[in-house]
Amino acid sequence: MISCIILFIHTLELKHLCPSEMKFICLTLLIMCGITDSRSEQYEVVGPADTVFAVAGEDVILPCSVKPNISVVDMRVEWFRPDLKNALVYLYEDHDDRNAEQTESYRGRTKLNHQELQRGDASLKLSSVQVSDEGRYKCFIQSKSWYDDATVDVSVEAVGSPPVITVGFDHSERLHLQCESEGWNPEPVLEWLDSEGVRLSSETAEMQRNTDGFSVKHTITVQHRDDKIHCRVKLRHHMLETLIVTSSISFNPWRTSIILTSVAVVLIVIAGILLAAFVRKTREHDKLQNENTGKKQGEFVFLSYNFIFNVKLVFIHKIFT
Repeated sequence: MISCIILFIHTLELKHLCPSEMKFICLTLLIMCGITDSRSEQYEVVGPADTVFAVAGEDVILPCSVKPNISVVDMRVEWFRPDLKNALVYLYEDHDDRNAEQTESYRGRTKLNHQELQRGDASLKLSSVQVSDEGRYKCFIQSKSWYDDATVDVSVEAVGSPPVITVGFDHSERLHLQCESEGWNPEPVLEWLDSEGVRLSSETAEMQRNTDGFSVKHTITVQHRDDKIHCRVKLRHHMLETLIVTSSISFNPWRTSIILTSVAVVLIVIAGILLAAFVRKTREHDKLQNENTGKKQGEFVFLSYNFIFNVKLVFIHKIFT
């Protein structure tokens, strides 16, 4: 731009040219300078070639930069989610952060390194990654005469809760097992295994997804006794497992009923004894309180009569004296 200005001044010094030729030369120089200046501000916004993988609860960097590596300090840098109606993730403009309209779920979790902006690096740091952060992001960089953007796809991996096994019986003494785990992302694999590691087929399988990830629930009916059943949930290199020992006692619902009934009877007897003791104690307390009240009333009457007798003696003594 400066070289164009110098060239333009030098042209004005050519006084031997006629005015019409001067106008043509000046116009040509201005057009050439404008094209050259526009090309000098052109740049390309570059993002990662592959999907960015993040782990729930940890931090992740979403790469974004310009080529050539020019400073973007004076430019507008905007991160948003095109898959969520262009929800604003982060905005840098006029040399400062402008996040008044930032999406609520990203507040306090996003950051740009202002020093790296000098080198053309507008990568975004996302802290405490959540399952809901998974999706597509746009890195948009705009100067006064140019703009470009890059796409960043984010995949979030979350390890869920340890599987929980619940037990149920039926009248044929079969054992019904249900295994459930939640908070996974992406969808995990749940499988049943016997003590020898042989995979067992689930009778029912349910899967649900919410903002916290996937929850899975499988059921199975066990026919064999004295065995160990494993419920295993896997996701890539992550694995959680719960073991239940299905002993022969577990298959006897009558014995279980007798035990539960006996416990209930013992609890009822203990409650009856405690209630009887409480009633007896209450009665004794009431009787003692009544006796104390009678004594106090007798003492009050005796004192009243004694007071009246003394008053009479004093009165008689004064009469005769």
